[in-house]
Amino acid sequence: MSRESEFLALPARDGVTPAIISQFEQLMWCYYQDYGRKFPWRQTDNPYHILVSEIMLQQTQTSRVLHQYKPFIEAFPDFATLAASPLIDVLKAWQGLGYNRRAVALHRIAHRVVDDFNGELPSSAQLLQRLPGIGPYTASALQAIAFNRPVVFIETNIRAVFIFFFFHQREVVTDKDISHLVDATLDRTNPREWYYALFDYGAMLKKRMKLSERSAHYTKQSVFKGSNREMRGRILRTLLVSSPMAEGKLIEEVQGSPAQIKRNIELLQKEGFLAVTRNMVSIT
Repeated sequence: MSRESEFLALPARDGVTPAIISQFEQLMWCYYQDYGRKFPWRQTDNPYHILVSEIMLQQTQTSRVLHQYKPFIEAFPDFATLAASPLIDVLKAWQGLGYNRRAVALHRIAHRVVDDFNGELPSSAQLLQRLPGIGPYTASALQAIAFNRPVVFIETNIRAVFIFFFFHQREVVTDKDISHLVDATLDRTNPREWYYALFDYGAMLKKRMKLSERSAHYTKQSVFKGSNREMRGRILRTLLVSSPMAEGKLIEEVQGSPAQIKRNIELLQKEGFLAVTRNMVSIT
């Protein structure tokens, strides 16, 4: 019988007895030792490099991040370099990852860290959440991964692990249901690698079965084709090739509904991506 099957055969797994915690930890560590994934952002304890990877990995497959991470770090090796670089250069390096708001947030974070924290990423959750685009989840993840602190956080792979092992008979599981188990099983001596082990086991489980749909927090991703998100990407890609550009020319190049294009230009302007001056559109 496999370690996984042995654990699933245990009674009352929703308890957190020392024996259950010990067996669960052994299962995770053994899998990680044998099958743990190797990523460049796992080979560093540099908080800036880990921040870049965390922002990139939000809603993006690791295979895509793996392709973009090293070139981005080579182009912008630290907060000071990133803050001093024009946004257009940052967006060019970000192409292929999607969700360009994250690139803008990362650029703004670099400015704040340089201006307010002497180029060093703060480690407290309170200060991290004052930075652009960093909410409670990212702040906690950074504390655990960048600073190796025993902080509880939950993401999609972690949900998969705990739903599979502790809630196999429940159809709907909340993060509140899971959080006390994450806390009880957390390796407080090595939280960074413990979370890596959970990430990897969860990624394996999600290839085998649909576990995310049993989370009360599951939302199906909206259709990309024809969406405003697709339109925004086309506008930015066009301007990354040639900026500034006359608005009429931009509408012609992007193709699509002129009203939809104009609406998204206005939104991108409000969000700090674009500047519009005398009918000329440029990346800020």
